[in-house]
Amino acid sequence: MNKLVVCLALALASVGAVAGEGMWTPDNLPKARVQANHGFTPDAKWAEHVQKAALRLAGGCSGSFVSPNGLVLTNHHCINACVQQLSSAEHDYIKHGFFAKEAKDELRCPEIELNRLDRISDVTARVKAATAGKSGEAYSKAEKAIKSAIEKECAGKDSARTRCDVVDLYHGGVFSLYQYHRIQDVRLAFAPELEAAFFGGDPDNFNFPRYDLDMGLLRAYENGKPVRPKDYFPFSKDGAAEGEMTVIVGNPGGTDRQLTVAQLELARDDELVSYLLFLAERRGLLTQFRNENAENWRVAQSDLFATENSYKVLRGRLSALQDPTVFNLKRAQETELRDFVAADPARQRKYGAAWDEIAEAVAVERNNLDRDSYLEGGRGFYTRYYDYARMLVRGAAERNKPDAERLREFTDSKLPALTQRLFSTAPIYANYEQVKFGWSLTKLRETLGTGDAFVKKVLGNESPEALAKRLVEGSKLGDPAVRKALWDGGADAIAKSDDPFIVLARAVDGDARAIRARYENEVESVIDSNSALIAAARFEKYGTSVYPDATFTQRFSFGEVKGWDEKGVPVEPFTTIGGAFEHATGAYPFALPQSWLDAKAKGALNLAQRYNFVSSNDIIGGNSGSPVINGKAQVVGLVFDGNIHSLGGNYWYDERLNRTVSVHSGAIIETLRNVYHADRLVDEIEAAGKR
Repeated sequence: MNKLVVCLALALASVGAVAGEGMWTPDNLPKARVQANHGFTPDAKWAEHVQKAALRLAGGCSGSFVSPNGLVLTNHHCINACVQQLSSAEHDYIKHGFFAKEAKDELRCPEIELNRLDRISDVTARVKAATAGKSGEAYSKAEKAIKSAIEKECAGKDSARTRCDVVDLYHGGVFSLYQYHRIQDVRLAFAPELEAAFFGGDPDNFNFPRYDLDMGLLRAYENGKPVRPKDYFPFSKDGAAEGEMTVIVGNPGGTDRQLTVAQLELARDDELVSYLLFLAERRGLLTQFRNENAENWRVAQSDLFATENSYKVLRGRLSALQDPTVFNLKRAQETELRDFVAADPARQRKYGAAWDEIAEAVAVERNNLDRDSYLEGGRGFYTRYYDYARMLVRGAAERNKPDAERLREFTDSKLPALTQRLFSTAPIYANYEQVKFGWSLTKLRETLGTGDAFVKKVLGNESPEALAKRLVEGSKLGDPAVRKALWDGGADAIAKSDDPFIVLARAVDGDARAIRARYENEVESVIDSNSALIAAARFEKYGTSVYPDATFTQRFSFGEVKGWDEKGVPVEPFTTIGGAFEHATGAYPFALPQSWLDAKAKGALNLAQRYNFVSSNDIIGGNSGSPVINGKAQVVGLVFDGNIHSLGGNYWYDERLNRTVSVHSGAIIETLRNVYHADRLVDEIEAAGKR
């Protein structure tokens, strides 16, 4: 092992040696370390206030209350789908932006759910008692049953407003119950033009310097009136300054820093390569469709953005795992823990076989990866029509079962989020769905083979294109009223339906369920139970001074505004609004919108205003839309990206290079007032800071 690997292994094994590392749960903040590094102690009162002012967007982002009248700050790319769903050929809010001049003009987003974290409870003893002595299918059933029971107890009769999730922390070492206040009436108040929000497009994505106004404003409503939160974040008057402590509170989606080497090898050699090839082809398909005309551009842009973003993220992860230094570091970490276990006969008997058991489960998954991805994972059925059909077919079957025996996404506590998507009023564009579906069927046939029994069941004697055309043209599932009637009609309505997508979903559901059952019983349950053993061993060595892998639950990250050294060249931590005009070329994606050009021409903009900045906070996907706050719990910025080095952050954190990229709070106020003339919202934000 070279000296760099040894140094990195020692650094990461020594808790607290890397100052900025860590995505910490609200109930286990590293108070002593933060005090030592930043001269600030996050006490219980401060932490509770921050916890309740922050929000989760259930679809995969973060946000925060920024006024006592329910105003919510998040990223444009987190609400991009809402903006597109509310747009039309006549009113293209993606292209021209959106501002509700009066409260009555705020438009309801069809599919956004906000979650405010109210309480965290430890339910480890209950889960472990229910699964003790079990393995395989018995373990899987017992774990799902106890989680469903706990969640149902928590939500009670108010699942419409209360969301409860049992979360595995430390890969099963700890089980925590997260109780949220659920808000589904969420309205769009402001969104800038895409040209401003995603200036630089994919070429600049995950890079710095950046010049993006990647922000949007929503408003939370209940009972037809704006929510009046007790906890919210006022804006800092001056925003972030170099060297200032920055706290990011958000919901990082997931990290794999505690996976075994066998699991990382599966990701490196199989999962990532396969999915990257799939995404590369999908990107080509969507780009071709988008470029055919202006309407196609509007319809496909959200999916294309998500595809390009995912491709870049996963390519960065693959590069990290292909770096011998990083992978040798992960081997060194595993060896250190296994040596600790082997040094004591009692620990060896208790934990020693866990790594080998996981390796065997990984081998099972490697042999079934394609079928998992295309049958149950949905790669072979890339259309919203099929997504709706599967929800309806499975919902009809699952809702007839006791809650504890259902698929997890159909338990009572999960149904409000599912039905929000199912009954969404978002428009469906049949020509677009036909193109996507036909292409995905070709991938299904290509991957599994023309002689595969499942492929024959799906295609019969039809070509992928012909089947896609027939099903899309014959389906009525684009109408939310039809979907609602089928859902309310239950199993009888589904059995009698002749909608072609319902017929398809019924035909393939048995095959897909078999794949899922095999995965849950032979792979997931084995990995879960043995990961819990490894977590217990890790606790014996490190205790809870080690943070758990991210799980799309609230985490705090502590860092500071700080640039970095890029191959001997210092990267300054700030850009300015003036720099955006210098960076612009006039051609997409480096074209600023006319509103910006007009504001500059009138001398209305402060070109010296800090625009984007970087900090040493440890984040990952899901943190998008997180507020960046100071010790006074004031907004100094808004997370929207990481630099290129942060893409390896799924597996490890390197404080020398990993940086979070955010919009400066001063730039938000400057542009809202002087580019968009959104005085109503600026006045509300600034008034909140004076309370």
